[in-house]
Amino acid sequence: MTARDTHVTGLDALLPVPLGLDGLDAYRAGMPQRAGALTMVPVWGPSRPGIVPPRSGLKLRRVVGYGQVELHNGAREGVAIVPLHIGYIQDAAQNHALCSSALLAAGQTRRFDDACCVQAGQGGYLEGRDQWFFVLPVELRGKATRLRGRQDYAKLWPDITALNRAYGLPSRGHLEQILSRERATLTQFQSRLELMPGQLGALFFVGDKFAGLELAPDPVYFAEMWMALVCFAYGVAAWRAEPEPAEAEPYDGTSLAGLRAELARDRAAWVERVASWMPAQDGDVRLVEEERYLDLRLSTVTAAHLTGQVVTEHDRLVYASVFADR
Repeated sequence: MTARDTHVTGLDALLPVPLGLDGLDAYRAGMPQRAGALTMVPVWGPSRPGIVPPRSGLKLRRVVGYGQVELHNGAREGVAIVPLHIGYIQDAAQNHALCSSALLAAGQTRRFDDACCVQAGQGGYLEGRDQWFFVLPVELRGKATRLRGRQDYAKLWPDITALNRAYGLPSRGHLEQILSRERATLTQFQSRLELMPGQLGALFFVGDKFAGLELAPDPVYFAEMWMALVCFAYGVAAWRAEPEPAEAEPYDGTSLAGLRAELARDRAAWVERVASWMPAQDGDVRLVEEERYLDLRLSTVTAAHLTGQVVTEHDRLVYASVFADR
């Protein structure tokens, strides 16, 4: 279901877990869209200018060694917020993903020694050719967050192996079995769901379960994250849970006014149904600061069945990636 309706309700009203932060009332959630098992609720809100977008400004400079990668903020000005659990894939190269977000100053190159190698048992290093990035599937994100800081390039291989086995694929620590070989199927989600004008965030659900909340500093940043989030972070689980196509039931209305009334009732019921899928607030929400740059603060969020990271500035949300941790 795709609709061009925009602002429907305050995000603070839809999200019972407030992340321990002020400012969610400044965000607005729109009409939910559905593509198979994946539901996306677009979010609008205040932009924070000056943040470098991840595809056009942030680059993987080189792989220093297994589990060690260098990222570079190539912008002349502006801080880069490294997306949580970003990973890079390139032909004939060793593929890695990060376990944490980070803040990079303009022109800064930073080495990460706790990266996860997501392709077990194959050598090769990046040579600076064309690269594309992804975000770890939500099934792996909670474990990856808990493994941040641990220097062991093979630390995610057992979980990748289990994920492949669950999907009926060979039991290996090769994430590319899903991301690369199923890329044509997964990338359909970016066209089956519609990125709305001015959208800078989204709520994601797989089936009737909350999967994640993603908020970007501005619409440009979110647009550059769109494919990685929709197709890989949440599309993998949705692909596995894809339901059988159901026949649409026609409306009973015999006039334009009657059809419009039925459509309005349908949409209201759909919004109410999706809102009921939100996780209940259960226990405390903890924020632990990880690093800071000027007035920007990167913190890890921990709550019952939720985890992730957020960037704030003077207690206002700038970036968030918070997801179900089952």
